[in-house]
This record gives sequence, structure tokens and C-alpha cells, in this order.
Amino acid sequence: MPVFKAGTITIKFVGTANVNEQVVRANMQVREGGDFDANMLDRDLRSLYRTGLFELIEFKQEVVEGNVLNLVVEVTPKYRVLAVKFEGNVKMKSNRLEKEAKTRPNFALDERQVKDDAGKLIEFYQKAGYNQVSVTYTIDRDRVGGFGTVIFKIKEGAKVKITDIRFMGNAHVKAGALKGEMETKKWWMFSWLTGSGRFKDDQFEDDLDKLRDYYREHGFLDVDIPQDKVVFSYPSPDKLLITINVTEGRQYRVGEINFTGNKLYATTLLKRVARIRTGMVFVPSKLDKDTERVEDFYGKDGYLQTNVRILRKPNIATGAIDIDYQIQESEKFNVESIVIEGNTKTKSTVILRELVLGPGDVFSKVMMKISKLRLENTRFFEDVNVTDQETNIPGRRNMRIAVKEGRTGNLTFGAGFSSLERATLFAEVSQSNFDIFNRRSFFQGDGQKFRLRLQLGSLSSEAVLSFEEPWLFQKALALGFSVFRSSSDYNSSYYSQVETGFEVYLCKRLFELVEGRVAYTYKVVDIKDVSSSASQVIRSLEGNNALSEVSFQLLRDTRDKIINTTAGNRIEINTAIAGGPLGGSAINNYYSLEVRGSQFFPVFETQTQVLALIGRGGVIQNFGDATDVPYYSKYYLGGPTTLRGYEFRDVSPRDAFNEPIGGKTYGFFSAEYSLDIVSPIRAAVFYDAGFVNKGAYDFNPRDYADNFGFGLRLFVAGAPLSLDFGIPIKGPKDAKKGNQFNFSFGTRF
Repeated sequence: MPVFKAGTITIKFVGTANVNEQVVRANMQVREGGDFDANMLDRDLRSLYRTGLFELIEFKQEVVEGNVLNLVVEVTPKYRVLAVKFEGNVKMKSNRLEKEAKTRPNFALDERQVKDDAGKLIEFYQKAGYNQVSVTYTIDRDRVGGFGTVIFKIKEGAKVKITDIRFMGNAHVKAGALKGEMETKKWWMFSWLTGSGRFKDDQFEDDLDKLRDYYREHGFLDVDIPQDKVVFSYPSPDKLLITINVTEGRQYRVGEINFTGNKLYATTLLKRVARIRTGMVFVPSKLDKDTERVEDFYGKDGYLQTNVRILRKPNIATGAIDIDYQIQESEKFNVESIVIEGNTKTKSTVILRELVLGPGDVFSKVMMKISKLRLENTRFFEDVNVTDQETNIPGRRNMRIAVKEGRTGNLTFGAGFSSLERATLFAEVSQSNFDIFNRRSFFQGDGQKFRLRLQLGSLSSEAVLSFEEPWLFQKALALGFSVFRSSSDYNSSYYSQVETGFEVYLCKRLFELVEGRVAYTYKVVDIKDVSSSASQVIRSLEGNNALSEVSFQLLRDTRDKIINTTAGNRIEINTAIAGGPLGGSAINNYYSLEVRGSQFFPVFETQTQVLALIGRGGVIQNFGDATDVPYYSKYYLGGPTTLRGYEFRDVSPRDAFNEPIGGKTYGFFSAEYSLDIVSPIRAAVFYDAGFVNKGAYDFNPRDYADNFGFGLRLFVAGAPLSLDFGIPIKGPKDAKKGNQFNFSFGTRF
């Protein structure tokens, strides 16, 4: 391509020159006297158009002599915005509307942007309840000056609340189920907070699509919900009634089911793998899941490239839809090697030990998905992608693992307040992907756990240092320890309690999802500042009391999320023995057994509404020289994590001075229903019940206490915060009556 020298470069304006000539030259690379070619001109053309200042740009070249070219740049500038005005707006101030429009004075006038701004203004008004609003625009152009004035003409209409949404023609589906699918809702008492109860065009169009999908998922494949037949009526100027007309059509069912192309597995076996059965309602999403299920069935044995295609055949004779699973079977694959990408700080060994597939194994698609899930559960990575990768070896594939490192370390400090501990100051450093020997990577990358927390409060203080090695000797065996010191004044008004000690534990997955944990704890419990008016029961433990304990736990956790859980359960069995051959003070000779469980149910098959059930029960008993179990080791109920209608530890057997001293047996039940208001804020209603009995193995709930209440769940500085108002129903006569307001960080489950 020949290279030319630029002679003179002339900028010629077509129309009004409302753009400075230097702006044109500044966006060009070609310079007078310099080299240029067609590619440079092309780049300059794109650069000038990107400024958004010109309607048309044209380059004209004139050969002067030899390889010298003069260049004329003809530009047609866009009009510029002189002003943006609003007419007809009474309820909304112009300066507020200006924030919704991107068209600004002295900017290039772009009519497409003006049109978009009109749509934004309509959307803004509709969010505020003006569903009858209309916005048009005009542009007054000054052809001499090259400026234009944009005028938005607004007809606001009345501010309207949706009083009801009705359905016509829904003979087979209840209106309540259809309303539950929609984002458009009727106005209710909390609409001012949730933003519901107002009509929005875009949202309503999406809702109609959701209704159609809902019907199709229930077998009504011919459903028709035309938007032009939706009726909007106004019982009064500020109220809107929406009537949606539905033509359901017939409900289709599954007819004959056939498999073709399957040579490796018998049709009878594949029919058991697929969940669709003859006579079932035809549900498109279940067919998609069946496709994946059959492919996974092949994939578990290494047939990775097996493809399943479903052919749907309407059966005119039966009125059902016959299904033909067309299968293209692939060869069997084994794992050649593991390819890891993206781990900039996490060691490859940390990733490899989470995998359930290795080189030489049959390349099971199911095991590949489990490996992905286990890597995600480490929470070391923002994203995990596990796929098979082609190789040059027949019957062999690599397993490719691409990860994106996440933030695993936190340094937090601040102040807090709870209804139990009152005001606190805290500082904490934690690292869930710690490496104690890797100073160069800021002690990251080996999967160890480290935590240091210091807390100082008006009623409590705490210092904790903990460490865990999750793969001891490169085996799935966790070894950890913690050293702690805590003091609290909120347990009782008669004494203060200080605990100083350490814990060492081993943890291992025993089978399936069941995890076992054995721990040894040694601590000194110091009961001090005992009031002279305290009972003999409390004064008898004044001073230091050494506790030496071995505990064992079995845990099974299938929850989908630790915070804001929507499905699954958690079950744990805890047993412990203290004193005796383990040493410690004679008063700390006891054993205990406790069972805890929680179950979560998504309500109406959604994750926005959840029912949580909690059950707990335990017994503790002294042995040997001990005449009783120390009151600081006994069971109590009441407070933000148990009976929320009662004060902390208020449900308990009492001494002669009516002070709670704990019991040896307890039982507890809680039911909580929660739903999203505006994510991540959730509302909850709850019922709690429980009892604490003086004697061991006394599970008679004769003196039970219960309460009901309501609350909010939200996040503050990334931590879950619960605000609850509990109202007692029935309780022990000595417990303080009255409603309780609780707020605390963390979860109850």
C-alpha cells in the first residue's frame, strides 16, 4: 500500500459551525507534512464519529504533486442542545425530572437519546404511581445558530393504586396462584416500603410472559393471554382494577414414551432413569430435566458425548403428546490428566484434594459435577468451571478446572450493639485460605483457617485465636485449636463470669454427608464479683473452677446456604464427658447428650418464602464425687436465639432468691415463616416453645413457656442482623412478663 505525504488539511463545515475546528483536528492522527494512508483515514473517520458531534463526515483528497495529497475534511455538525424544558409537570419538579434524562444543555442533540429519555420519564412517573402518564417531545431547531431546544410535554394523570387484579377464563388455575407469579401486586399496607401496588408497563409485560410460562408448565400449551384484551378500569380516579382475560385451551398429558438409538442400555432401564411417565401432565421443564438426567446416566460411566434429543409427537387419536428420546451414544472416556487454570494464590494441591476424579479413572460426568460442587463449597473462588477437554489420545480426555480467585481474608473492626451484650467494640482478622508458611503470598493459598478476634463491651469482652489444618498429613482429616478468654456480666446480676482456656479438635467426614468431630477442652471458669445477697448455690462456686472435657459430635448438613437458608436440613448429635479420669475440679464431673435439628421448606416452590422448623433437646448429669452440675454448665432458655418473648436465661429453675440457676433437661421447638420484602430485607413471623426441668432425663413439658412474634432479617456491614419482637403466651410464674425486643447478629440454626 503506497504511503503519501499530507499537504494542507482544511476543515470545512457544512451548515452551522458550532464545533471548534481544533476539536476536529484533535481527533485526527493525520498531520500536515506527515505520512498517511487509507488505514489512517479510516481510523480518523471512526474517531470523529465516536465524538457524537457530527451528523456526516467526508474526506476529499487532492493530488498536488508526486505523493503529496491535500486533504479537505467536510463535517456536518449535529445541532447542540440549548435547553431542556418540561411542560405539564405539576406533581414532579423540573429539576427532579432533569436527573432522569441524559439529554443535557450544550451536549450534541441526539434525537434517539431524546426518545429514550421520554421513555425514562414515563418509567419514573409509573414507579411513583402515575400509570396514565404520557410523555411526548418536540425539538425547536435554530438553523442559524445550530442549537435546538428540547421540550418534553407531560400529561401526568392521577396517582393510582392497584386495588385488585382479576382473571377471567381461568377455569383450571386459581387466581391466587397466578397472582403469585406476578411482580405487579395490589396495594397493601407495606407497599410504601416494597414499591409494589403501582402499575409499570415493562413489569406488566414481563408478568404476562410469566403467566403464559406458568400455564405451559401445567400442560396448557395452547394458552393465550393477549395483552390487548387486558382491561384497565378505574373505580375512582386514584384506583386501578386490572382484569386479565385468559384462554386456557386444553391440558395436555404425556402419551407413549419411546427410546431410539440406545444400544448400551435397555429401554426398560432408561425408562426408570427418566422421570416422565405416561399419563402425567405434559411439563416442558421436566422434559429438559429428563434430557439432562439421561445424559448424566450415560455420563456417569464415561460416555461423555452422548446426546439426547427429545421429539414431541402430538397423538391425534389420544389427544396426548407422545415422546421419543432419540439417543446418540458416544465412546467411553477415561481421565488423562487434570488441567488447572486461574489459581493465582491457591495451591494446586488444595484444588486436587477436593476432586473425586483422578487420572486413569472413568470420566464420570456425575463425579465431575460433584468435584465442582466441592470446590465451590470451599468458598475460595468466585467462580468455578469444570469441563472435559479434548486430547490427541483416543478414549482419553483431560478434566479442565478454571477458577477465579475470591477474597478469602477479612479485616474488620467497628462498633456494635445488641439487646444482650449492649455496646461493643471489636476488631477481627480472618483468613479461610491461610498458609502459615507462605510469607511471600501474604500467608494465603494452603486452605488453612485462621481467626483472631478481640472484643470489648460494656457487659462482655472476648479474645479468640483459632487455627485449623483441614488436610492433616494430606488426608481428609482436620486438626484445629483455639485459645480464648471471655468475660460476661449479662449471665446474672449476682456475679461475673470469666472463662480462660483452649480447645483442640479433630474433624473427619465419616460417610456420605455425615461428619464426626472429637475435641478436648480445658478451661478455668472464674466466678467473681459475687453479690453478698446471692444465694448459697451461687456463692458455692465463687473462685476458679477447672473444667477438663472430651466431646464428640456427629453432624449432617444439607442446607443450600448457611445464611438465608431456603432448603435442606442440619442435624447434630453432641455428647461430652467432663472430669473423672480427665481431671479438673471435682464439681465439674458430668456427662451430657444433646440433639439439635433444623429443617427448611421453600413455600409455594419459591425461594422467597421459607418455613424453618427447629427442634432441640438435651440432658446433663453429674457423676462421681460431684453432687450437682455447676449452674454455668446447665441449660437455660430465653433471649434472642431461643425463646424470644423472654429475657436471656429467664426460663429456668430458680434458687431461693428467685435467680435462674439452670436445669439438667431441656426441650425447645421453633417455627419461623419468612419472606422477602425488598431483597435482602426479609419479614418473619415466629412461634417458640420450650421447657427447662431441674432433674436429669425429665422431659415432661408441664412447665413449658411459649411465645409468638414478628421480626425483620437484614444485612449490616455484610453480617446478618435479626430484629425480633417476642410476645409471651404461657410461661413460668417467676419469669418476667412483658414483650421483648431482641436484636442480634448471626443465625439461630
